[in-house]
Formats: sequence, C-alpha cells, structure tokens
Amino acid sequence: MRIGIIQATSQKSKNQILEKCVKQAVTAKDEVFNFDIFSDSDTQLSYVQVALAVALLINSNAVDFVITGCSSGQGMMLACNTFPNIQCGYVPTAQDAFLFVQINNGNVASLPLGLNWGWCGELQCNY
Repeated sequence: MRIGIIQATSQKSKNQILEKCVKQAVTAKDEVFNFDIFSDSDTQLSYVQVALAVALLINSNAVDFVITGCSSGQGMMLACNTFPNIQCGYVPTAQDAFLFVQINNGNVASLPLGLNWGWCGELQCNY
C-alpha cells in the first residue's frame, strides 16, 4: 500500500511526529510518502487546499491511503469528503481508526492534531 502524509499548515510542527508514527505502523511492503509542508517552510496552505491535494493524490492513484489532519481534524474531514472517490473519516482515537478502516473502507484518515493533543500527544498517535 502507498500511504501519503499531509496536513494543514497550522499543524506543520506535528509533521515529523506523524511521519514517524506512520512508518512504525506499516509493513515492509508499504511505502510512505510525506507530501507535507515542513516546519522550516513559509508556505501556507489551509485545510481546504490540502483537501484538494488529498483528492488529487487519491484520484490519480499516486497513493492508496492518506493520513491527514488539522487542528480539530473535523474541518479536514469535511473538506476531503466534498471530493469524489474520497471516504475520509475523523479518527480521534485508536478505536475510531480501527473501526473506520474495518467497517467504512475509507481511503483518508483525518486526525485532530491540535485538539486534545497536549503533553505526550504523540503517544496517542502511536496507537
């Protein structure tokens, strides 16, 4: 599976944490691509602009699945779901993520990267 990572600029400081968590979770056969705006970049993209990029990545078959997010995760989920062939789920917990993939057969997962992140928020991302 080809997995893309991209999130809104407001949470670009979480990019490396997100990439590390995804790479720990995948199998040796999976490929992870980081399409993100890195913390040293001045580029500003809203969650709406990132959602368009997500739709292009999925619909062009560049990737099979995308991990994304914004401060609450909900805006990104809503924006992604406006595009054809996108099934984006809001996954604030590990249980939500498991059920979303198993039941809804989605191709995009939106994480809350600001809301309830707090101290050791990356631990939640690991699970």
